[in-house]
Amino acid sequence: MVLTPGLRFLTRKLFLPAAAVVILHRVAIRYGLVEISLGATLAASLVARIGLVVFQTWFLTIQHKREARRMGAQLLPFLKGKKRGNWDLIERLIHESEHGFLGDELRATIAQLGPISDVWILWENNILVTEPSFIQTVLATDFKNNVKGDRFREGMESVLGSGVFNSDGDMWSFHRAMTRPYFTRDRVQHFDIFDRHSAKAISLIKSRMREGVAIDFQDLISRFTMDSATQFLFGACVDSLDAVLPYPHNAPQSLISAAPKDTPRAQAAIRFTTAFGAAMAQCAFRERTGWIWPLYEVFQDQTAAPMKVVSAFLDPIVRAAVARAKDGDARDEDEMTLLDDLVRSTKDMTILKDEILNILLAGRDTTMSALTSTIYFLARHPDVLRRLREEIFACAGPTNPPTYDDIKKMKYLRAVLNETLRLYPPVPFNVRETVNATTWQSPDPGQKPYYIPGGVTVSYSVMLMHQRKDLWGEDAEEFDPDRFLDERAQKFVSNPFQFLPFNAGPRICIGQQFAYNEMSFVLVRLLQTFSLIELDLEALAPDARVPENWKGQPGRKGVELFRPESHLTLHAKGGVWVKMRA
Repeated sequence: MVLTPGLRFLTRKLFLPAAAVVILHRVAIRYGLVEISLGATLAASLVARIGLVVFQTWFLTIQHKREARRMGAQLLPFLKGKKRGNWDLIERLIHESEHGFLGDELRATIAQLGPISDVWILWENNILVTEPSFIQTVLATDFKNNVKGDRFREGMESVLGSGVFNSDGDMWSFHRAMTRPYFTRDRVQHFDIFDRHSAKAISLIKSRMREGVAIDFQDLISRFTMDSATQFLFGACVDSLDAVLPYPHNAPQSLISAAPKDTPRAQAAIRFTTAFGAAMAQCAFRERTGWIWPLYEVFQDQTAAPMKVVSAFLDPIVRAAVARAKDGDARDEDEMTLLDDLVRSTKDMTILKDEILNILLAGRDTTMSALTSTIYFLARHPDVLRRLREEIFACAGPTNPPTYDDIKKMKYLRAVLNETLRLYPPVPFNVRETVNATTWQSPDPGQKPYYIPGGVTVSYSVMLMHQRKDLWGEDAEEFDPDRFLDERAQKFVSNPFQFLPFNAGPRICIGQQFAYNEMSFVLVRLLQTFSLIELDLEALAPDARVPENWKGQPGRKGVELFRPESHLTLHAKGGVWVKMRA
């Protein structure tokens, strides 16, 4: 019998201690050591356990103060909520994830306490960081002391296993070493894959425009990135672009009724992509809920059902790759997929499956997020679209697929992508766990260093750092690609840890260049075809629209026409519905 996460949690935290109390009580009764009832003993032990937790919390607080003094450091600014354990902050974060604007609660904390603070969630230290020098310490200079950690790994393990994004130490090094060689090669067929699937996506846009209704670009591009990623990684495209695209809620019923039915293969593709998304959303909920997340999964593992669907798709592909390798029936070098490459290092089915699922997450969700945000900004800024289209025509022409050299020449295209990644990086929030206590030098040379305890969570937000006015200027929250081309570019050139859409340090994204190539290629093909992109706000479902009371609020919140959310990666609630014109 496989225990659910909740039962494992309760067994470890409650049942085993209770069983120990029962056994000790029976022994004590047998030898006449006590005369109180079992119920009273259990109640007393529960009170004692609560008291122990309170004592441990108090003791750790005292210990941290003493250690800070010993190390000549100061404690971090501390967020004190209105409820015990800062439970009110958890309530506000959960409300924000469902109804609010992404990052608002943490922005308020930063405004109150500065770019580093201890928000102390459920009686545990949780360090919030948006300072480049501290993020550099976490990701690079003190890399070995800042790990993914057991808590993060436990929450993600049922989906990501021991893959590169969910491992530390030797296991992480093994996965990284397996994957890195494939992404450092010059593989021209990447562009062939991009061209094939972008042509299909553009055809679907044209078809939808002929019907006179909007298309959800987020849904479309998620299918494109899924099809491209599965073909690139496995050599087996899921063909999600073959499934019928969703219609907006306000589309004529006659149009919806006349839509063709999905083929069995298309239905399987949608089941896979839906299951993959559901599993990742549950992982995000676990991370957002903190260490008590197993209590929400007492009766069932909420990732089990979607992962069964995902495994049904992946397992035959992995088995076939292993069988080919054992039979010596390898693909030609120019046809090798990442999976074929990995099989050279190991034949272990679990390791292979974990790794390709981890890379699929990066190859699909992050690129989908960035391209969706880019199209949104191009629709909001037609002057940027026109200028970008002019550069594309000048470098690649009106119809030719762009080459790698063409894309390298498109400086404004890279600036548009970078500005999008600055305002809305695909992974807006990330976490690490400290191993040993240490100190971080304060940016203010007149202050003592900050004391950082060991074994605590460090939450860092690239998105909030990217939007800091003291780092990027008073226009930090405005979309302006020229900041990456004019003198303002020196702001981040002089401090490379100020702009981190692809992370940094030993864990820097190994597919960074692949992602830039894919995003650039798709945008070139789209703008070679369409000269106008418009948001269709009426097509967006009412419950996904921006609330009226957001208008005029400070920052992006006051001007945004979509609702950014984060399930590990950033996405638009309800999609980004657009109309395009040639």
